[in-house]
Amino acid sequence: MFAQEPGKSVADGIFTDAQAARGASAYETACAGCHRADLGGATGPALRDQRFARQFAGKDLKTLFTRVATTMPRNAPASLGDNVNLDIVAHLLKENGFPPGPNELTADALDGVRVLPGRPKPPPPIGDFSYVEVVGCLTAEPAAPKRGSAKAEPASPKRGSAKAGMWMLTRASAPIVPASTAAAASTPAAAATPLGNGTFHLLDAMAYAPQDHAGHKMYVRGLLIKLPGEQRMTISAFEMVSPTCSE
Repeated sequence: MFAQEPGKSVADGIFTDAQAARGASAYETACAGCHRADLGGATGPALRDQRFARQFAGKDLKTLFTRVATTMPRNAPASLGDNVNLDIVAHLLKENGFPPGPNELTADALDGVRVLPGRPKPPPPIGDFSYVEVVGCLTAEPAAPKRGSAKAEPASPKRGSAKAGMWMLTRASAPIVPASTAAAASTPAAAATPLGNGTFHLLDAMAYAPQDHAGHKMYVRGLLIKLPGEQRMTISAFEMVSPTCSE
């Protein structure tokens, strides 16, 4: 097989998803003990972000492969074989934000492929039990209708309702994965997020004195729970970003 054409880089889809998945399994077994599962580094150096860029950016991919093949795992260097090491390199590239392509990475294709600084990984798809953030208008859920009545009584935001103090976000933005889980979003950034048309039922709002924020624009972060015809959220961050929902 011929080497990659001149000018090719790790951003050009030089490995497959399946190869990176095999590499992830091999990395977990042979490498994660020293470099951590997230490549952040422990007793071994980090294999992502600035450390990855300093060590490998601007060099050809064979430099990275040779480092992996000859020094890892620490307790048995050069013991994994070329195919496994190629899989691990594919995993490292994917974790550093580079896209897969239609063909697997081979030893013959290492020369002339330029390593670039890592890129942010695309956010994972949002599904059931994803950790997300939204903004919306805090609203008390309507009270259940009385027996013999076809209409629900309006809920009082200050006194709760027949639904035992249930609250929801209305006119909510689409859920997104938080950039960081370390702290709540800053108020200016969250306040600038436009409202949307979503509704999220908040499972544990009563722990946050929601009656004090009725009608306010709120930032909420937590686990998304999808049910037929309804979306719910747990709460790990609850922050007022504006005293009004008018936009």
